[in-house]
Amino acid sequence: MREDVGEVTASLHRPVTDSSRSKPVSYDSFEWQQQPPPSNGVPRSAWNRQHKRLSRWHRPYTLVLLFLDLVAVVLASHLAATYIEKSRSGFSGKSLFFLHNEQLFIFFAYVVLPLGWMILLWANGTYDRRYLGLGSEEFKRIVRTSVTIVACVSLLAFATKAPLSRGTVAAVSLMAVAFLLVGRVAARQVLHFARRKTGHGAHRMILVGTLPEALEVYTAVTRSPAAGLIPVAIHITDGYAAARGIETPVPVYAARDVLSLVREVGADTIAVCGSASAEPGELRRLAWQLEGTGVDLVVAPQLTDIAGPRVHIRPIEGLPLLHVEEPTLSGPGWLVKNLLDRVAAGLGLLVISPILVAIAIGIKLSDPGPVFFRQPRVGHEGRTFRVWKFRTMYVDAEERKRTLEELNESDGMLFKMKNDPRIFAFGAKLRATSLDELPQLINVLKGEMSLVGPRPLPADDGDYLGDVRRRLLVRPGITGLWQVSGRSDLSWDEAVRLDLYYVDNWSLTYDLGILWRTIFVVLKRKGAY
Repeated sequence: MREDVGEVTASLHRPVTDSSRSKPVSYDSFEWQQQPPPSNGVPRSAWNRQHKRLSRWHRPYTLVLLFLDLVAVVLASHLAATYIEKSRSGFSGKSLFFLHNEQLFIFFAYVVLPLGWMILLWANGTYDRRYLGLGSEEFKRIVRTSVTIVACVSLLAFATKAPLSRGTVAAVSLMAVAFLLVGRVAARQVLHFARRKTGHGAHRMILVGTLPEALEVYTAVTRSPAAGLIPVAIHITDGYAAARGIETPVPVYAARDVLSLVREVGADTIAVCGSASAEPGELRRLAWQLEGTGVDLVVAPQLTDIAGPRVHIRPIEGLPLLHVEEPTLSGPGWLVKNLLDRVAAGLGLLVISPILVAIAIGIKLSDPGPVFFRQPRVGHEGRTFRVWKFRTMYVDAEERKRTLEELNESDGMLFKMKNDPRIFAFGAKLRATSLDELPQLINVLKGEMSLVGPRPLPADDGDYLGDVRRRLLVRPGITGLWQVSGRSDLSWDEAVRLDLYYVDNWSLTYDLGILWRTIFVVLKRKGAY
């Protein structure tokens, strides 16, 4: 092992160990095993391989999921058997070995069907640790499993000519999927809470690459503590001098043996960043070196803010090429989005019309003047429209704004103050609960806005240049990724990044997820001012 040429430490953290120590540091989250000699790439006997991973959070978590899934499918069978009269059709007069009628039904309802669910859930990869705790792939696989179950039951009924109740099969499947998803969401929330509060159930990562690349990956993975990725060190490949005088959030090392550094800082994952993954043969040799050590290897290519569905691996002659698809901003999904927007806006205005009238009366009683605030905003493809909002400020708010410019707490195009004196008391309550945004359903009904999208920005700030202009590829929304990720508490750069991420990775499922998250954000009232 080469001599350690030094390290740079930031004001936020100190190195977890001194480089002169020979014994590894002990951590509660995992146990270190005896390290095998480095691999030379020659396959070892399958009987001698070490499969124990240093990161083991997924093992107890998977056992909990197994229990919750079993309870879910048994509960679905029990409810169907109890409350659906025709649930036993197809079992009358039949026998199997020593089982007759009622016993045969109970055997299939409480043993065969749940066991089939568990096997197919496992076969569909719903317990794969790569999909647990984050993203929608885990839920998609559960839905695919339900389709497989229905197909298998229908095929068996056709093959045995059993007159099963189709309503019962559908009811059991739908209830099972609903219970499975509820259980998975609850388990995921507990996991996210543990990751945020205690750091348990997370991966301790060493970032390998140049310092700018490693810091970019650090910023990306630490934006969401729920993802369970905790960088503990950076190993730079461009020499110690590249980090001299630069403050970093974690210790920086150079010219070190990677495996010894993993043991020293108590890591369980190595993330190869950017150009470090492009060095011919180096990544392959690192993968060989990590065989049998229990250390995970991940590669972070220079593709930021591009979601998985747009990225596909196309291996050509042993070279894994990442194929990046264009954003899907047209087609059937986009047509469905537009249709849902109009229908939801029309029905919403009818349902909440009494609330709108009550708010209008409250505004009139609070401050004389118009009920609505109409302001030019920039919409789809740069077209200007006037947004509808309930007025929450005094009528002379625009004139008073000039005297408050120096107190602006926003670093972007919008004027924001937590304690804005131009807002009257009832208006502050409307903003805290986001009720002032309800009239924008009129803009949605007219096709000027969408339920979900980037927030419409004022039209008096000139042309949108550079990356910001890309927001105009889609219609602005009442809610969006910006709103569910921090609202006014976010910096301008972070808000733009989230809006661009939405544009580049839009999907109908993503919209539904944002709408669901909006409910909890509004109830928490975080960042609303």
